[in-house]
Amino acid sequence: MKHLLTTVIAFIAMTVALVSCDEKKQAPATTSTEDSLAIIDPDTTVYGICGEATTMHSLQLTTDDGRVLTLLVDADDSQETSAVKGGMLAGDRMAVVFITLDGDSTAQSVINLSTLLGKWTSIDRNFEIVEGGDIIATVQSEKNPYTTWKIHNGHLLMGRDTFSIMTLGADSLELECPRGIFVYKRQR
Repeated sequence: MKHLLTTVIAFIAMTVALVSCDEKKQAPATTSTEDSLAIIDPDTTVYGICGEATTMHSLQLTTDDGRVLTLLVDADDSQETSAVKGGMLAGDRMAVVFITLDGDSTAQSVINLSTLLGKWTSIDRNFEIVEGGDIIATVQSEKNPYTTWKIHNGHLLMGRDTFSIMTLGADSLELECPRGIFVYKRQR
């Protein structure tokens, strides 16, 4: 009887060990590699309104939490190499990534969200970027229409794709990802 009890206890212990090991293997991942909006690294983007004291080489940003930041901006003549995408107009909504070294805060990426919003079109894709992180595809027949968007660490995430904004103007948008460069014009 004692031998039977020891065997039953050993069997139960092995079963519990196997079940808990199996649960660890089958635990769902917290992020999906399929969707670029499921991000592991924290977002360092600061959102706010471009202030009246903004100049060519400095950005005054009133953040969403009420702080007023003055950031140095590397003004480059080339839009592709400039940290500023879409211009810096007082009153416009901005998404900014910056670093602070030796007491000076320097903008690494400035995206004018007010300029980014709107309807964009190309040969094979039409979509509308609207306030709040929604994209409304205007062509229902697209194979993989964008359904959501956000800015994350200076990059534009739309659906499964992560883009670097190469140029952003009043009527043009140029995005780059590992699959290539995509050019859009503003649809009126």
